[in-house]
Amino acid sequence: MTPQFTPYYVAPQVLEAQRRHQKEKCGIIPTSPTPYTYNKSCDLWSLGVIIYVMLCGYPPFYSKHHSRTIPKDMRKKIMTGSFEFPEEEWSQISEMAKDIVRKLLKVKPEERLTTEGVLDHPWLNSTEALDNILPSAQLMMDKAMVAGIQQAHAEQLANMRIQDLKVSLKPLHSVNNPILRKRKLLGTKPKESVYIHDPENSGKDSNVALEKLRDVIAQCILPQAGENEDEKLNEVMQEAWKYNRECKLLRDTLQTFSWNGRGFTDKV
Repeated sequence: MTPQFTPYYVAPQVLEAQRRHQKEKCGIIPTSPTPYTYNKSCDLWSLGVIIYVMLCGYPPFYSKHHSRTIPKDMRKKIMTGSFEFPEEEWSQISEMAKDIVRKLLKVKPEERLTTEGVLDHPWLNSTEALDNILPSAQLMMDKAMVAGIQQAHAEQLANMRIQDLKVSLKPLHSVNNPILRKRKLLGTKPKESVYIHDPENSGKDSNVALEKLRDVIAQCILPQAGENEDEKLNEVMQEAWKYNRECKLLRDTLQTFSWNGRGFTDKV
């Protein structure tokens, strides 16, 4: 499976998985010891990015160069966990807030905060509320910056889309599928005590009797709107009975529902 992601929030192991996937497509044996698995640690990395953005107004990992794929400099920052707390925006933000961000943006998943660790962190459990005005609200009002972020997201999502592929289905008679072969074989051999055609219908397709029973089931499960349900059920049951009147199992079942050969005398 091809790893997919949103560039600003992607965890390092997802980028590593992408690199591994590209190597495998080119026939190169990956040297990374373990295969990629998406787990909660990827989401916790993204949570760290979200907290960072909420506090200062811009992401910890970004590039000055927009492109349809994630830029190399931005990829390198994510893979090495290289980010800063610029003094201008972060001077009024508490050390506890910075600490939870640092611990969520650990490159190695095993060193990253777990869900329980986040919930137990002092920053979330502190009873002190500072009166600091965060710079994030003002920065997020910058239409040019927001437009740039939206453009980067749109380009990355467009690059991730899979082009529509033309699909052509083989005719059933030429399909070499073991399941279809088995069904076709069973369908041409009526089972004893399941359904038996009347002599006048012996030349017809052996699947007709079964199709008539399926019509009954369909009418019971999803009756057609605008029709008299009881009349329609009697109609399709009569058709099914005409092709399956020798089936003992069906005959015994219909007796329990008060079938008289033309319709149900009781409400079904």
